[in-house]
Amino acid sequence: MEKERIARVAERLKAMELYQTLISSPASLFYLTGKWIFPGERMVALYLNDLGEVTLFANRLFALRGTLDIPLVEYDDTEDCIALLAERLMPGEIGIDKDWPSRFTIRLMEARSDLTPVIGSPCIDQTRLYKDEKELKLMRESSLKNDASIQQTISLIRAGMKESQLADIYLRQSAAQGSSGPSFEPLVCFGANCAEPHHVTDQTLLREGDAVIIDVGLTWQSYCSDMTRTVFFGKASDEQKRVYDIVKAANAAGRAAVHPGVPMKEIDRAARKVIEDAGYGKYFIHRTGHGIGLEVHEFPDVSASSEAIARPGMCFSVEPGIYLPGKFGVRVEDLVAVTEDGCETLNHAPRDLMEIL
Repeated sequence: MEKERIARVAERLKAMELYQTLISSPASLFYLTGKWIFPGERMVALYLNDLGEVTLFANRLFALRGTLDIPLVEYDDTEDCIALLAERLMPGEIGIDKDWPSRFTIRLMEARSDLTPVIGSPCIDQTRLYKDEKELKLMRESSLKNDASIQQTISLIRAGMKESQLADIYLRQSAAQGSSGPSFEPLVCFGANCAEPHHVTDQTLLREGDAVIIDVGLTWQSYCSDMTRTVFFGKASDEQKRVYDIVKAANAAGRAAVHPGVPMKEIDRAARKVIEDAGYGKYFIHRTGHGIGLEVHEFPDVSASSEAIARPGMCFSVEPGIYLPGKFGVRVEDLVAVTEDGCETLNHAPRDLMEIL
């Protein structure tokens, strides 16, 4: 049990003027208990109140007894898990995890008409937002392993291969680095597919003159990495070179803007302005970045609408891009950690334009 983390969540619960909440996301449960629990269709819920008292409700099938130093209430498939939980809750408002299935929330409200559900996730999300030194160390290691994996993958690009083949090469390279798996499915794009920011890797064949986007991440001791590099198979055209240089400059501007106290929207603006000033603003069609840690997408957004402020210990991506429909696209992505006086870039793979000849 992570007592210090639990205490911090309880303090944030008080700040929300909420005295009880249910936490159910696997990443948040791991953060507080040190144990990954993937419940599938069954209910799991960690009850936490503003005094820092916790109780975990879980099915006996998860075999948790004796593995956790935390109060545990177990049930089996012959029992009504919601009734078991409902009888232990105080009346009034109760925080509900934003990811808790509605089939549990609705039944709980039916069982206890004196409860008022509110979204309780900010207390845990805001705590997970600030990585401690142990977490930062693992984030650095995860990113360095991702650097090595992507560089090896790029070195193995060959004529005639398919996007899916290059994705498989990355998975083998990241496994060789000791990862427990990808933090998300590898996103590999060739040619015109690069103009789709969330293209699903398919059987497209690599051709001379193609841009190649490789957006990949791995998981190392539960912590995620995420980065993107764009290279060119054969000689890059003048337009490809121009677009690449703009995106690379936008990435650098975004990272340079990261300092404690700077709003996320200003970091987004710094990267976006470079692309807009070059005349490609309408082709940068997504946010500049997202938080990362135990999950590859965490709070906060690095976007024009984000109200979050950069603070030491926060980790997020800076990933501007330009996407020209029917032609090609370019994205350059790195992870950063906010420090006391600026930021640390967690990725060190080269960003110079690369042509594979």
